Amino acid sequence: MSKKDYYEVLGVQKDAAAADIKKAYRRVAMKNHPDRNPDNEEAVETFKEANEAFEVLSDKEKRARYDQYGHAGVEGQTSHGSADFGDIFGDIFGDIFGGGRGGGGHSHVRQGADLRYNLELSLEDAVKGTSVKIRIPTTVTCDTCEGSGSKKGSEPIDCTTCGGHGQVRMQQGFFSVQQTCPRCQGAGKQIKDPCGTCHGRGNVEETKTLSVKVPAGVDVGDRIRLTGEGQAGTHGGPPGDLYVEMSIRPHSIFVREGRDLHCEIPINFVDAALGGELEVPTLDGRVKLKIPAETQTGKLFRLRDKGVKPIRGGGTGDLLCRVVVETPVHLTKRQKEILGEFREIQTGEGKRQSPRSEEHKSELQSHHDNVCRLLLEKKKT
Repeated sequence: MSKKDYYEVLGVQKDAAAADIKKAYRRVAMKNHPDRNPDNEEAVETFKEANEAFEVLSDKEKRARYDQYGHAGVEGQTSHGSADFGDIFGDIFGDIFGGGRGGGGHSHVRQGADLRYNLELSLEDAVKGTSVKIRIPTTVTCDTCEGSGSKKGSEPIDCTTCGGHGQVRMQQGFFSVQQTCPRCQGAGKQIKDPCGTCHGRGNVEETKTLSVKVPAGVDVGDRIRLTGEGQAGTHGGPPGDLYVEMSIRPHSIFVREGRDLHCEIPINFVDAALGGELEVPTLDGRVKLKIPAETQTGKLFRLRDKGVKPIRGGGTGDLLCRVVVETPVHLTKRQKEILGEFREIQTGEGKRQSPRSEEHKSELQSHHDNVCRLLLEKKKT
């Protein structure tokens, strides 16, 4: 069984503060402590998971590595749930709960943890698909001992601390508390002659290079699963999986919304007034777009089938182009003269040629008249 996400184990968000993580850990640990739940293996496992999650998320460096690489980033740096929790709770559990939990050693053959890798793509690669090589730090089964952790020819022996039971009993005053064996971590076995390559762990750290084929049409948050490319299992268990999660870099021209693309097209005021033809960029190259006369800023033009074909099926989206009329700058003397003449000619035609401007003036005048009327009425009373 693959490891759960540490944030999910504690029930907190990924941006949770250290104080919130500690509070959540206390809550989960108190609820699932073995002395409160004797003979409840599910509670014991949850308690171990909470210990391991808190051990990572309470450490800034470990948490940063976990956020970037998932469980592989902290492999070999946790006590797998058997951490000393006295620093959080003191002796509160031993003093209050007492009792013990039964059961002997457990098989520690487990599936390796799943890994997560964040892959950043350009918009073009996300839309058209691509093949990317990635490098990930992970653990693989030791070839020398084939995952057993022991030298060839030797076998694990019963743990000398717990006698093979996986549990030890500790006396605290009048109370007797049963805990996971600190030497064998509950396995009931210990390696007498550890492998010289992996030093008894059964796996070794390695950086793998993988080729990921990204299908056309992926979007932010889409994941690709690479079966068996996760962390190596323990004691001969199967490896976990690798999940490659997509993120897309902002584009200099286009903004994606689902299957549609949006962009802004600057045009000069002459083409906006008289009409013309523009070259519009698309992901497949430039296309011609006819601009009708008297086009205003904000007008949308839709180019059919120039958007994105979704990975989950359906038709190709459109490209929506929003027109932005540019005001000319760095005018020559002659251009200024011509525009001055145009302004004089337009004076008498303002209402017909600049409807929005005249409408705005009319609203301002109406507001002014209303204010004056109210002031006069107030003065009379």
